Amino acid sequence: MLDWAEYSKLFIGLLAIVNPFGVIPIYLGVLEQHGARVDYPATARRTTLVVLSVLLVTLVSGEFLLRIFGISLSAFRVAGGILLLLMAIDMLAHSERAPRGQQPVSTVVDDSHESIAVVPLGMPLLAGPGAISTVIVYADLGSGVGHYLALTTIVLGVGLAVYLCLHSALRIRDFAGRTSMQVTTRLMGLITAAIAVEIMGNGLAGLFPALRPSEVSGG
Repeated sequence: MLDWAEYSKLFIGLLAIVNPFGVIPIYLGVLEQHGARVDYPATARRTTLVVLSVLLVTLVSGEFLLRIFGISLSAFRVAGGILLLLMAIDMLAHSERAPRGQQPVSTVVDDSHESIAVVPLGMPLLAGPGAISTVIVYADLGSGVGHYLALTTIVLGVGLAVYLCLHSALRIRDFAGRTSMQVTTRLMGLITAAIAVEIMGNGLAGLFPALRPSEVSGG
């Protein structure tokens, strides 16, 4: 089991990657395409359930899936770190399109206003590849019931933040304004970039042990 500082870092990092506050403009844009047909509170609940389901299933089965495909965790860390870094660059530049690697909102919105809680809102807008990669990487850093209970609590905390942001999206947009949301998104991007570099560093050290710092023994 990791120490509480590591779990706190994971919570802040996963919250930055999911970034429910920063996706509010995209979220509202998708809902407004459906006009009066959309039940905003129900969509917030459905989207949150999708995010929780994806991250919890990833927590339980992510490493097993890697073994099925013969992918080492070190290689996955490097790939996930690169993906997170690209996401962070987009967040720092604050492009208001869908995150890198995702389809534009206009091409993914399904005709059914209920299905938008799954695609694109739940996946990949919130529970995207970056969040999935982070959960898999951190799940491997510890073992035991306590470790998985801590990770489950973190995922539930992120889910609560997602629900609160989406449920109050209209009020947040009106109160915070565009500038505040841009500043928050850039801050989340900086945190995501730092996590990406750390994950890539650990992955490279696993693939190339010579990169690990050498221990100098005293005489």
